[in-house]
Amino acid sequence: MPHVTGEQIVFYLLGGGAVLSAASMLLPPLGRNPIHSAISLIVSLFFLAGLYALLSAHMLSVLQIIVYAGAVMVLFTFVIMLLNLGPDELQDTRITPGRVAAGILALFIFGKLTTAIQLTTAGAQGVDLSDPSYAKFGTVPEVGRMMYTTFLVPFELISVLLLVAAVGAVVLAKRSLKYVDQVQQTPAAKEFPPADEDGDAHDAHAHGGGH
Repeated sequence: MPHVTGEQIVFYLLGGGAVLSAASMLLPPLGRNPIHSAISLIVSLFFLAGLYALLSAHMLSVLQIIVYAGAVMVLFTFVIMLLNLGPDELQDTRITPGRVAAGILALFIFGKLTTAIQLTTAGAQGVDLSDPSYAKFGTVPEVGRMMYTTFLVPFELISVLLLVAAVGAVVLAKRSLKYVDQVQQTPAAKEFPPADEDGDAHDAHAHGGGH
């Protein structure tokens, strides 16, 4: 029986937790509610941060929690709440041909990725992170140097992608503001016009009522 180290046990626990929490984002019962799916994604990001810590990439582990599980997920949750999805839209769990095709395509892509990873890692040897030559691995200066030299173009492209995502979030959130126009068009809203900063409209309405 092969010897199992404590690091391997922690790896399997973190990896299994990441996979299960990621699957719960799509599968019922948590997958039926977008807020519950977002919470499952946050849990998955925490498990991934633990995996980064096992690889001695402590900076990436901290950034995973602060940036993704923190700031980005707050933005996602805010957009989901702005969409104002009703119960009828959340309870649609019918199996349609489009969903079946999407599931088959997802399984196909997953199989291709698994095959590609197996082929590229065949014969690869593990790295001893305790070696002094890897002392700078995962440190802030080393990550910053690679980010602004080797990976400068991908880093800038990600910033543009985040900008496009922010604009898309605003466009999606606009549909939840339709009720504002409906309220303004009601007779009760027209009877009381909005007041300006000095309250002139309110005073004019009061004087009109006095006459």
